[in-house]
Amino acid sequence: MSASPPPVWRIALPLPLPRLFDYLPPIGASCPAAGARVRVPFGQRTLVGFFIEEGTAAVDGVALKRVDAVLDPDASPFDTALWLSLHWAASYYQRALGDVLASALPIPLRQGEAPPDTRIAYWYLSEAGRTARPTLRVGSRPRALADFLAGGERDAAGLAGFDPKWRSTLRTLDTRGLIQTRLRPPGAQLSEPRRAAPALSVEQGTAVQAIEAMAGRFDVALLEGVTGSGKTEVYLAAIEQCLARGRQALVLVPEIGLTPQAIRRYGERLPVPVHALHSGLSDAERARTHTLMARGEARVLIGTRSAVFSPLPEPGLIVIDEEHDASYKQQDGFRYHARDFALMRAKRLGIPVVLGSATPSLETLQHARQGRYRWLTLRERAGGAKPPRVHVLDLRGQRLTHGLSRPLIDAIGACLRRGEQAMVFRNRRGYAPVLLCHDCGWHADCPRCDRAMTLHGRNRLICHHCGHRKPAPPACPDCGGLALVPQGAGTERLEQALADAFPDVPLVRVDRETTHGRDAVEKHFDALGDAPGLLVGTQMLAKGHDLPNLTLVAIASIDDGLFSADFRAGERLAQLLIQVAGRAGRAQKPGEVWLQTHHPDHPLLQTLITRGYPSFAEAELAQRAEAQFPPFSYLALLRAEATHEAALKDFLATAHGLARGHDQVQAHPPMPAPMPRRAGRMRGQLLIESSHRPALQAMLRSLFVQLHDLPEARKVRWSLDVDPVDLY
Repeated sequence: MSASPPPVWRIALPLPLPRLFDYLPPIGASCPAAGARVRVPFGQRTLVGFFIEEGTAAVDGVALKRVDAVLDPDASPFDTALWLSLHWAASYYQRALGDVLASALPIPLRQGEAPPDTRIAYWYLSEAGRTARPTLRVGSRPRALADFLAGGERDAAGLAGFDPKWRSTLRTLDTRGLIQTRLRPPGAQLSEPRRAAPALSVEQGTAVQAIEAMAGRFDVALLEGVTGSGKTEVYLAAIEQCLARGRQALVLVPEIGLTPQAIRRYGERLPVPVHALHSGLSDAERARTHTLMARGEARVLIGTRSAVFSPLPEPGLIVIDEEHDASYKQQDGFRYHARDFALMRAKRLGIPVVLGSATPSLETLQHARQGRYRWLTLRERAGGAKPPRVHVLDLRGQRLTHGLSRPLIDAIGACLRRGEQAMVFRNRRGYAPVLLCHDCGWHADCPRCDRAMTLHGRNRLICHHCGHRKPAPPACPDCGGLALVPQGAGTERLEQALADAFPDVPLVRVDRETTHGRDAVEKHFDALGDAPGLLVGTQMLAKGHDLPNLTLVAIASIDDGLFSADFRAGERLAQLLIQVAGRAGRAQKPGEVWLQTHHPDHPLLQTLITRGYPSFAEAELAQRAEAQFPPFSYLALLRAEATHEAALKDFLATAHGLARGHDQVQAHPPMPAPMPRRAGRMRGQLLIESSHRPALQAMLRSLFVQLHDLPEARKVRWSLDVDPVDLY
């Protein structure tokens, strides 16, 4: 009688392969909890994977390797609700389970490190320090810090508030044995907030009551409020009620630049420490915050997209601010949408979700129209502030100075003379989008992409798609002429124009080139303060910032988005215009918005100006319904790229054959990507659509496995993007 096969552990590894891997368990080890991290050999490497289940070997006679170590013998790093939500995400977004599980953990944890110590270090003078303090040189940094510590123990935040360069001085005192350290657990207990809550308006109070009525069960509320209507006050009141019930709250924001301002505002109002999680933090900081949430030691977390994976052992509320923002969609690798994942997670947790926006996505609006979401509205600006006046500048026949018309420059000058601030928005960074030869028509294209290179400064060309850089030529490479002319205006060129027009006024540029450091956007705003000044920048300026003395907002050109082939272009442009305009006149001073365009009579523009975003959205939804575009249908995009065009075409043709023939699903023929060549690789795509989500999902599950087995797939990079937010 043959011996029964030994038990094996099925492990999900962080690889883009849709399968589990069988390993022999460590000798004498018992099964860990599902999701526990394990270290295993894989080829010549060692990987950290996740235990899924125990079973029997899938293939007889194969020599299996043994698990090296169980890293989580006592508990899984995933609670049940998160574990089930991640399984759903792997299935829905067509991504390997191990890849998805790894994405939900901070890098140190996914690499196998133990959860960090969350205790807080406090420093104080040792006995030797108290004795030596009078002997330290008066006026020196060590003496100043020793005097500060003589008043009692201090943590890192207290020391940083006293001296931003405290670390090096502390090391000096520590080397001499003058200080000691005490570790204490973080305090999450309720305390008195630093700033009292303002009186809520009737609309705000009604919204807060509606959200409170949702407590303890899954429900979704769309909080649609005009810019400046006080949506944040509603969030804060709802979070205060959540904390009073002893529960945790998670707040998602779309951009890193919003996090410092949100941390400061929430920290002043809430009776617990407010924690942050975003890509601007170090790996160690992210791991510590993750662990604080997992242990219930952090009660309020504000973060960007990836914070949606944070543990919530005592869940109470999820808030998604600016829910319409495309930044919530991951655009490579595991292409999840943080808003949609948060909804699924909240459903499993049994807690409410608040979706806030002045310009809700059409998908969210359609759910509200159908009664799936509660629809809460704030129609008036807080504190009696009035909507800004809108001026449309017809640029036809106008002479422009670096992209700015004379009437706009005069309006900015009047704003500054009143002691106020003005912002000029242009969603193009660099000096000019194109460098053109006026004699022969040559223009500077990227040698690796099918796009023009952007001129930065006066002598540097950068491709914003692949990062290729080169000096701008002194003469035309084709004809040798010297008439090289920058075409169009980016933020750098606008900055120059404003600096020339207003040389004595503080000027701050906010775009990717000027915001590399931590909290860079907030530091720019702090430098400008409330004094008269100018802001120029990209869409970083459009989202959620509250600048009380900003009364004039100018959009240098709205024409780029008026004629795009992408069916979402109108929605995006409308949202951008409303959000940017909403930065003006948020306090008691009246605001004004100036729009420069060559198409002042365009229907989209006229609808927004005369009837607002709700009317635009209503009309756009009607057009989407007639054309059967989302939210009235469901899309998936198979993206592929290859070094050789033939390999790309073969793969897409085979994939198209596999995708065809499914009931209620239409696979369109392969087509080049809108940018057919990027970073030296040819790119193509296959659009798949259906009016029935279950039918589309069933087809995609089958297609995902089949594509991995294709010989043609070995010559291309490919990914499935479910619910794409753009078709590029």
